[in-house]
Amino acid sequence: MTLDQFEEALEDIGYITEQDDRIALTAFLATELGKPLLVSGPAGVGKTEIAKVLSQVFNAPLIRLQCYEGLDETKALYEWNYQRQLLKIQLSQEKLQEEDLFSKDYLLPRPLLQALLSQERAVLLIDEIDKTDSEFEAFLFELLGEFQVTIPEMGTIRAKERPMVVLTSNGERELSDGLKRRCVFLNVEPPSVNKEVRILRKKVPDLPERLALEVARAVHILREKLSLNKVPSVSETMDWAKALLVMGKTGLDPAWVEATLTLLLKSQEDVELFYREMGADRLLFESSNVTKGERHVHGHQV
Repeated sequence: MTLDQFEEALEDIGYITEQDDRIALTAFLATELGKPLLVSGPAGVGKTEIAKVLSQVFNAPLIRLQCYEGLDETKALYEWNYQRQLLKIQLSQEKLQEEDLFSKDYLLPRPLLQALLSQERAVLLIDEIDKTDSEFEAFLFELLGEFQVTIPEMGTIRAKERPMVVLTSNGERELSDGLKRRCVFLNVEPPSVNKEVRILRKKVPDLPERLALEVARAVHILREKLSLNKVPSVSETMDWAKALLVMGKTGLDPAWVEATLTLLLKSQEDVELFYREMGADRLLFESSNVTKGERHVHGHQV
């Protein structure tokens, strides 16, 4: 598959990219090089969606490991079926060897091992790796670098078909150099106004163009001008647009911004901040001056 074919496949399934976000190029290179893709960026920008899209493009099963604090290898890699082992001991009429009890027949594969044992090339999503500790990161090095794992009782298990690996991070902590070195890196920022309009029009076909543009501009201002605890995600922008469409709106007005604000802002603290520092009238005034392709990175227009 060429890059052009890959980009066409993304478009066919409705995944919107722009040349300057480098998502298509970087994901394509990671798959061609056979290296894991490490995707960082704020929550809600669509990092997890990249793994889902790769699964669709390559018609590959998606295997997901959701990370959390305290995750260890027994939950991520494998467990032994102790009940079945005990039953084997009880029913056996002859002396058992260790290898009789520690074989694949008694192995319960978890997501990491499932991806290695898959008979077809899979997409392995290791979601929110930054929620784990440095010990778990180090445990992943063998898998990410050599696509194999070592089980003490069985030895080394190598991938039957190398999975496409996507790791995501919300930046809650700094990841180790060892992890980064094994991956192709991609940082995803909130979409430009133009890209979010295209996403809205693709995902909500009945949405009037004017409303899509006004919604995207307003959300852009909320993300950039307010220090929110939870910045509105693309999916929340879609929820807001759908709600306005349901109510028959073709454009934004202050009353409906206020009536539907909690579809975007998910805490009372953020709602109070909005009214204290901006308000609906100012939001609409400032958003009317946003150009369609405007993008900010760390507070600077680019």
